[in-house]
Amino acid sequence: MTRVEAVVAGHICLDIIPQIPATDLKSFFAPGSLAEIGPALLATGGSVANTGRNLHRLGIATRLMGKVGDDPFGQIIQRLIREDDPALAEDMIVATGETSSYTVVISPPRTDRFFMHCAGANHTFGVEDVPYDRLHDARLFHFGYPPFMRQMYINEGAGLVEMVRRVKATDTITSLDMALPDPGGPSGQVNWPLVLSRALPYVDLFLPSVDELWFMLHGAMLKPGDWTDALVSDLGQRVLDLGARVAVIKMGDRGLYLRTGPEGAPFLNGDGWRSRELWASCFRPEPLVGTTGSGDATIAGFLAGVLHGQTVEQAVTTAVAVGGCNVEAADALSGVLSWRATQARVEAGWPRAALTVDAPGWSYDAASSLWIGPHDGR
Repeated sequence: MTRVEAVVAGHICLDIIPQIPATDLKSFFAPGSLAEIGPALLATGGSVANTGRNLHRLGIATRLMGKVGDDPFGQIIQRLIREDDPALAEDMIVATGETSSYTVVISPPRTDRFFMHCAGANHTFGVEDVPYDRLHDARLFHFGYPPFMRQMYINEGAGLVEMVRRVKATDTITSLDMALPDPGGPSGQVNWPLVLSRALPYVDLFLPSVDELWFMLHGAMLKPGDWTDALVSDLGQRVLDLGARVAVIKMGDRGLYLRTGPEGAPFLNGDGWRSRELWASCFRPEPLVGTTGSGDATIAGFLAGVLHGQTVEQAVTTAVAVGGCNVEAADALSGVLSWRATQARVEAGWPRAALTVDAPGWSYDAASSLWIGPHDGR
């Protein structure tokens, strides 16, 4: 593998995104009905494609390490990746006789999307699929969606723990994203607090959504009545206590939360990353088209900020800026701009969505357009 800055591994699929008109979804999916829809967009999906290809768009030299079958969907996935850059696909794994993963994405206008997903070859991606001896040439290894990958979550996550342990031994920055386990399926029965307690000591950057983290820690879906803004500090501290260096929690349309420990990390840009607690509001999309891949795009923005040497304030701002660009398109990629164009849009005064953090000790900093938490040590 030639010199790269980031290797993005884990879950990859083909997204099939039909154009859905604005309608009442209950009548739209009524049994026996036929609903007229628009053309279907075919796009790569999953953490590998969404985060990895967007890192490439943001100027980060990247290689993708996902697993597909030798079937038509797998061929489409590889072709779409190579359209960005043939080198991106050099480390893709093609498994003979296996089915490539695909997702039908239902993303109606002005409504959050939902998915119908076939995991396919992602379920056979295992510890030995990662060429650890070649990771010395990369600065960062990002892995995404272990709850969608059977070999990563069976046996109380033994495969995931072994993989991040071996990656960390190469002195590569380790970054881990999650997905929401299926409450009624095998991934929903895993002892996730145990898995996290064993895996996160080898993870530098942990980047789940609030819903994913809540489920993994509490074994139940997060309900509106369960939540107060004060709880986000508790979640961030819990992640640090479990061993991660940096907790980054995606808060949906309420932006992005970050918490770091007092020791910082040698790969981060100076002491300004030590003992920080920040909450960044979203930028206003112009217009909002779809939310497919918005979390992955936000992660790509944050990782690009880290690899470009930004301050913590700049990195969380870049993260929500890339996420804001993403939701201006129906797919997970075409809305995202180059690094320079993204920074220029922020500097030009792109408006932010209104955000109020209703918890003791939080204050708004107008200079950075960020909320500062009660555990921030700046």
